[in-house]
Amino acid sequence: MNNSDTRTRLINTMQRSLQRNGLHGTGLTELLSLAKAPKGSLYHHFPGGKEELAMAAIAQTADQLERFFSRLFSEHADPLDAVAHWIQSALRRIEASEFSLGCPLAAAALDSGPEDLDLRLAVNNAFNRIHRQFSAHISAAGYPSDYSEDLSALLFSSYEGGLIMARAAGDTLPLERAFRALLGQVRLQQKAFHHEL
Repeated sequence: MNNSDTRTRLINTMQRSLQRNGLHGTGLTELLSLAKAPKGSLYHHFPGGKEELAMAAIAQTADQLERFFSRLFSEHADPLDAVAHWIQSALRRIEASEFSLGCPLAAAALDSGPEDLDLRLAVNNAFNRIHRQFSAHISAAGYPSDYSEDLSALLFSSYEGGLIMARAAGDTLPLERAFRALLGQVRLQQKAFHHEL
């Protein structure tokens, strides 16, 4: 069995586990079984155990999100159109999973304790990577840097909060309402901003 394949399967399995069950919702035995990985492989690839594996899954999530958003923003001249497409695709994924999937980053953050300092730093680093990416794309569309920073933070925090509420409700409406209101207000600001130029 290829070692790199085993490592990849472990990371992918942990990523899915974070989405469904949070950090502590799946035990090591179950993780190994789901990954079809032999006993001992976890500590061979991740000497720090489950926490190190979770950090690898968090880093992979950030990589995937960066690639997704790079492609999405490149397809839309207006960053708000890109955001609207992102939310529509997120709503489809949430419904298709029957509200079982959340964001691995938020799940790891919510399920970590004060003692999980390295894990929290990894999640914070992942959030910051996405935040910087959003800010850069919004700035590139001609918005002031301070506005871009604030809007980026608002968009991603609204998504995470709306996603948690949608999963709890078993309904996409909380996320739909949050972004309908948010994008509506930002569109008004967008018009005012362009009128001032």
